Amino acid sequence: MNLLNLLNLLKIILITLGAIAQFGFAFYNTALAVDINNGAKIFTNNCASCHIGGGNILLPKKNLGKAALSEYLENYDTNSLQAIIYQVTNGKNAMPAFKNKLTEPDILEVATFVFQQAEQGW
Repeated sequence: MNLLNLLNLLKIILITLGAIAQFGFAFYNTALAVDINNGAKIFTNNCASCHIGGGNILLPKKNLGKAALSEYLENYDTNSLQAIIYQVTNGKNAMPAFKNKLTEPDILEVATFVFQQAEQGW
């Protein structure tokens, strides 16, 4: 391998590492922007009437526990947060869609709250 090839390889490695670092920082900053306390408030004001304490007053088996979310939300096992965001945004059956009632940041915060609660054994 000559010096020119080595320099090109080093350049590719540095660009790749820079892209990875930038993606990592962007993800980290997004995670910091989520306000779990606000997510809890949004849940209380919009979701708790049907999902008090993570339950479901209409269909008890379709509660907000991790096992039920895994069973009833499409793609929950591959991208849990996105699956919850999709459900909150679009609704399904008896659950209304919140895309016209909540902002995208609000939906992200309430979905993150639900995910966190489910992970902690709601």
